[in-house]
Amino acid sequence: MREHGLTRFGLVLTSPLRRAAETCALAGFGAELEPDLMEWDYGDYEGLTTAEIRQLQPGWSLWEDGVPVGERVSDVGRRADRVLERASGSEGDVLCVAHGHLLRVLAARWLGLPPVAGRLLLLRPGAISVLGWDYEWPAIEVWNRGPD
Repeated sequence: MREHGLTRFGLVLTSPLRRAAETCALAGFGAELEPDLMEWDYGDYEGLTTAEIRQLQPGWSLWEDGVPVGERVSDVGRRADRVLERASGSEGDVLCVAHGHLLRVLAARWLGLPPVAGRLLLLRPGAISVLGWDYEWPAIEVWNRGPD
């Protein structure tokens, strides 16, 4: 068990991308690097804003169209499913430090929704969210909580 304040985690995972791994370390957690927690692969659109992409492809939606030489939402959903499968084998709570779009898909999959339902779950940078249970049903306990 990894303990932090009053919270104990059976497993702590972080994306291997620097901003997530550094955030995890700054929060005081040692973590295992989990490649499936990496942000959506934006392929040819990496570094472009939505407005810039829509100049190239009018009406474009990350959630519906994916990206050339990158991932589609179904690809991200498969990665989220693998993270959830790994988490289900842990004794105790699991902490994941990752990226906005991936975490939105992860929450959708936790709820049993298709990966594209992640588009309905806005997530602010640095927010804390808790996935849990309402009796036997997967539920969102906390979503988008800011720093205390």
